Amino acid sequence: MSSGTERNNLLIILSGPSGVGKDAVLDIIKERKCPFHYVVTATTRQRRAGEQQGIDYHFLSREQFHRMKEEGELLEWAEVYGNYYGVPREEVNRALASGEDVILKTDVQGAATLKKIIPQAVFIFLMPPSIKTLERRLKRRNSDTKETLALRLEKARAEIEKLPLFDYVITNREDRLDDIIAQLQAIISAEKCRVKPRKIALETVRDRGELS
Repeated sequence: MSSGTERNNLLIILSGPSGVGKDAVLDIIKERKCPFHYVVTATTRQRRAGEQQGIDYHFLSREQFHRMKEEGELLEWAEVYGNYYGVPREEVNRALASGEDVILKTDVQGAATLKKIIPQAVFIFLMPPSIKTLERRLKRRNSDTKETLALRLEKARAEIEKLPLFDYVITNREDRLDDIIAQLQAIISAEKCRVKPRKIALETVRDRGELS
């Protein structure tokens, strides 16, 4: 693979269990105008109150999502609790090609897939302080049945066991958001100072099919 297609900019994968606060962390770093390209995930789930099309998610019909999947337009995809989620390939490719640092959120299953496709990315696991705290956060959403809540908590325990797949872990304590952002910035600073920088090969992003 020729060095001319490699970039030293970062691709950051932010992951963690459902309800851990990935969206809240992204909202804070956007408010602070951190210089990232924020990849918007595609999903078939219903839009929640306050969510905006193209900003929080690309909200698609199942037909639209399956068309993107079949035409190779998703870098990775997964079915989660009856809904589909996927990362638009071209959006990631364009941002990397332009020399931007890119950050995207995904569930742990999606992160594991991306680890196979793009191991040079920076993988960060957002950890809840405890399962009890995670349960309280999920209940506050008031969007899950008792059965779905139990499934989410069971899945979260299994996802935490996947921690060795990741490069870094940050514990999300809701009253310590400044600390979370400081840790994220410290990770980025350390990565920028590597003697041997991570290099994302664009052919990897463009040509490798999803492995889900």
